[in-house]
This record gives sequence, structure tokens and C-alpha cells, in this order.
Amino acid sequence: MKVMLAPMEGVVDHLMREMLTEVGGFDLCVTEFIRVVDQKLPPKIFYRLCPELQNDGKTKAGVPVRVQLLGQHPQWLAENAQTAVDLGSPGVDLNFGCPAKTVNKSKGGAVLLKETQALYDIVSNVRQAVSDELPVTAKIRLGFEDKSLAIDNAIAIEQAGATQLVVHARTKTEGYRPPAYWDWIARIREHISIPVIANGEIWSAEDAQRCQQQSACTDLMIGRGALALPNLARCIKQHEAPMAWPELAGLLIKYSGYEIYGDKGRYYPNRIKQWCGYLKRQYPQAELLFNDIRRLNKAEDIVKVLRRQSSQEYVA
Repeated sequence: MKVMLAPMEGVVDHLMREMLTEVGGFDLCVTEFIRVVDQKLPPKIFYRLCPELQNDGKTKAGVPVRVQLLGQHPQWLAENAQTAVDLGSPGVDLNFGCPAKTVNKSKGGAVLLKETQALYDIVSNVRQAVSDELPVTAKIRLGFEDKSLAIDNAIAIEQAGATQLVVHARTKTEGYRPPAYWDWIARIREHISIPVIANGEIWSAEDAQRCQQQSACTDLMIGRGALALPNLARCIKQHEAPMAWPELAGLLIKYSGYEIYGDKGRYYPNRIKQWCGYLKRQYPQAELLFNDIRRLNKAEDIVKVLRRQSSQEYVA
């Protein structure tokens, strides 16, 4: 079984990838999307969103990181895919699943699921631009407003030369609302032969097992679930117990170091509060933490609260 860390714009950046892959259990990461419009982007754009390119395309823990591209023009996507692999990305992923309105209005992400031929043209052009030795993968949803093209889209992506397909088991319209329709992934698998990875609504090892059974997939991609439970990948693969709150509070302090001394330090207070929103699903202590820090705007004040919460005395 392989467990992959999902791309989440504005959330799973290189700092989060570094921390979560150090916790362990992940076999691959995919970057936040690089938006391609009508030009060949300079290397600095790729390095900014994927600094792991300067480390042989891997996190410090040694987990490969694949660059993801989003756009609508096959030729420009192909040229930028070539740049990505030239800079060291271990393959290229194509985003056909982003539900954001701003992205969809400019004909990127999930809106392309309405146009099967467009999917084929994009994947085909990128496949021709990238060496056969490297994977060209795609991430889709089950559709835009409905699931009527789910199978046709998957077949087109395979026929265009993709080597792997990740399926988020909801349409764009369904967003992130439960449930995820894992059984639809099994239907897709019946029609294509390339590896299929199941994604969507996996919050626990039990969810992962149900997803595997219903989707007929062995491999999984997790995103929000890994933010709510940082050792979820290990819980799934190694039957590890969920991380205890004192350990998690310590992890938050470590993340604080990444953020404060990284290139996004000024965003730290908002980022840690955002993360609390995910953690509340798994840890009731996260609600208390959020209440303690919601009015704090200085990193050092937030870290003091975290240090208090990470102590056994506080937890007791």
C-alpha cells in the first residue's frame, strides 16, 4: 500500500510537507498547483512552490515531491512540464479537480471535467513533452455538476498516456461535503488499467479501510485527514495509535519554528489558527488552544501557549 499527501492550496506548502513527511508514512507528495496561463514560467516560480527541487526533488525525510500544474492550454502546460522535470521533479501531475471559483472561471481545474477532449489534449501534450521514464499523472473529481462523464474522462486520460490517476470521490458541486462516493472509483477502475488512487473523506484508519473496500483501490491519497491527525498515514499503514495531544502540541511548536524562521513567518498566527480548525475534528484540546490564541497576533505569544499545552502538567 502507498499513501500520498494531497496538494492543498495555501495549506500544504513545503513547510507542511517537511513536517508531515518527517512524522512519516507518506510515499509521495504533490505540490500546490502552479498556475499556467500563456507563457513558459521562469524557474524561480517552480523553486518557490517546490523548494524540494533543490534537494533532488525530495523532502528532507527523503519523500519524493511531484510538481502539479494547472491550466487549460495543452502546449503551455507541456512546456512548463518540461521545465518541471528539467529542474528535478520526479514526474508531473495535472490538476483537473480544483473547485475554486476563481480557477474555474479562468477555465482551470474541475471545470475541464466538462470537456473530455480537453483532458485528452492536455495529458497527451504533456506526455509527449516528458520523458517516458517519468510519470505523468492526473487528479480528477467525479465530475463538475454530475458524474455522467466520470468514466469517459478517466478513459480519455489513460488513452492520452497518463501513468496514474487520483480520483477525489466527489463532484465539484459536491465540494467537500460528506459523503465521498468511493464506489464510483471502483466503477472507474473497471474501465481503465492504469493505477488508480482513491481520495476523499479519509479521516481515520477505519475510513481508509472502508475506502479501500468500496473503491477497490489499495493506494490512497489523504489531505485534510493528515492535518486533523498528523500521523494518519502511519495509523493506516502501520496500525499506529493516533498521536497523543502532548506530542501533537510539541509538533505544533516544531512547525512554529518552520513558519517563524521560514519565508512565511508573517502569516504564522493565521496559519496556526487555521490548523486548529482541522485539529478540532480529532482533538477536543484544539478547541481550547484556539480559544487561547485566537486574539494573539505575535508568534512568541502563541508559542508560549503551545509550550504550556505540550507539558504533561497542563494535560493532567
